[in-house]
Amino acid sequence: MKVSGFSFIRNALRFDYPIVEAISSILPLCDEFVLALGNSDDATEELISSINSPKIKIIHTIWDETLRKGGRVLAVETDKALQQISADSDWAFYIQGDEVVHEKYYSAIRDAMFKYKDCQMIEGLLFNYTHFYGSYDFIGDSRRWYRKEIRIVRPHIGVHSWGDAQGFRIDNRALKVVPVDAEIYHYGWVKSPFFQQEKQKYFHSLWHDDAWLDKHIAKTQDFDYSQIDSLKRFQGTHPKVMQQRIDNKNWQFDFDPTKKNFGFKAALLHKIEQWTGWRVGEYKNYCRIDGRIKTLHKNGLNGQK
Repeated sequence: MKVSGFSFIRNALRFDYPIVEAISSILPLCDEFVLALGNSDDATEELISSINSPKIKIIHTIWDETLRKGGRVLAVETDKALQQISADSDWAFYIQGDEVVHEKYYSAIRDAMFKYKDCQMIEGLLFNYTHFYGSYDFIGDSRRWYRKEIRIVRPHIGVHSWGDAQGFRIDNRALKVVPVDAEIYHYGWVKSPFFQQEKQKYFHSLWHDDAWLDKHIAKTQDFDYSQIDSLKRFQGTHPKVMQQRIDNKNWQFDFDPTKKNFGFKAALLHKIEQWTGWRVGEYKNYCRIDGRIKTLHKNGLNGQK
């Protein structure tokens, strides 16, 4: 089984992206890793080179900054990396520059890739998500955070990045996927208030025009982390590759998890989800077919067609 990792990045130092940790976290599961390195004005390339792995292949790209609607440029850059993975790869493992995989999930991920390698019906593997916010001690638990997304896809079958590169599709249809008992740790909302504010200014420029930015982005040096609806304390452990970054944290953030900042409707929907696990009206950019696969295996079929 051959596995190719892939991602994109630009100005990782300028916006304090944990791209080294992201890549390093899935390298043990990959035979190669293709990174689309956008035209940066910092030392991002030297940062990537510091990983010092022969598995990593860098392709240099130029971002089309006219693609400012819906973050489309992010999907374009993702596809540039995906298109450069080896032709004989069985799986393509996507990781974004602020996502990290805990080493405790390696066995589950590897087992799932082996299990479904020859089952052509399966076009992707679905991961759970944990979203950190403000510091490494708190995670989002409201409806604003997506709970699942595809991070492993079957390459060379027409899969392409969708929307703002959060997920994948084939043409305009959702991928057929099965879940993996593993989490993606998303650290995009954990960095110093200064870097977070700089990231917000740039990030929104990929979605909106200058007039929108002038109206909606606060004219302040530091991001205000206090304006959040609901958080809870993280009870687990962080990936080993994150430990140095956690040790170097140089800002303070504290939050009372008992306090909620919901309107009536949001509070009701939050309670329903807490009580039942059901998220009313949840957006799903995938088609789960694990029930069908179980039936095929029960009947002695391998589900290859």
